[in-house]
Amino acid sequence: MKRTIVKIDESRCNGCGLCVTGCHEGALQIIDGKARIVADIYCDGLGACIGDCPEDAITLEEREAEAYDEQAVMARTASLQEKPCGCPGAKEMSFSPSAEQKEVSVCSYLRQWPIQLHLLNPAAPFLKNTNMVLAADCTAFAYGDFHHRFMKNNSVAIACPKLDHSQEVYVEKLTAMIDRSAINTLTVIVMEVPCCGGLLQIARQAQANAKRKIPIKKVIVGIQGEIQNEEWI
Repeated sequence: MKRTIVKIDESRCNGCGLCVTGCHEGALQIIDGKARIVADIYCDGLGACIGDCPEDAITLEEREAEAYDEQAVMARTASLQEKPCGCPGAKEMSFSPSAEQKEVSVCSYLRQWPIQLHLLNPAAPFLKNTNMVLAADCTAFAYGDFHHRFMKNNSVAIACPKLDHSQEVYVEKLTAMIDRSAINTLTVIVMEVPCCGGLLQIARQAQANAKRKIPIKKVIVGIQGEIQNEEWI
């Protein structure tokens, strides 16, 4: 039969996995680093996952496809609830600290409250003319020298591009921080896992929307705590 169904542009897909968690029918899965439809029978063709994709890689098309099977979807979603998330960023692993790591006492360089981006007022006085750090929630736990290296003399906001909702609000807030609070620079710190890339997309969208133009620095932290990449973009 011919019906409307999701289409994924693999050239645009970065494997972040946001669409996987956004698909309540379990039709999508990350396979070989790309989002793919597991089976046509799981896709209802409504396209609820389209808004979750930061790369605009998902559209709807009309093509020959098996009919949507609600019973099969119910069985699949029940099965997925018993399994770990298919996102590569959720892969379980363990590792031990290196012999060179030592226990040290460090002071906090936090200079404001709140820090969660949803709770921050873009017009807060402490944001005026500062250098802003936008960090994925996990980065401060992974990188041991986070306070001294990134927070000293800077304002900070934290967010999770995978789990936080209403991310369009994040774009609006960052745009306001750039234009109204006149922040000088924006450093975006993310983990190496694909789903973290959405935070950089949010920052870039805010930069594009803002009347003022400020430099953005990208910092990627490895899951074992090393800085993998640091560059102005």
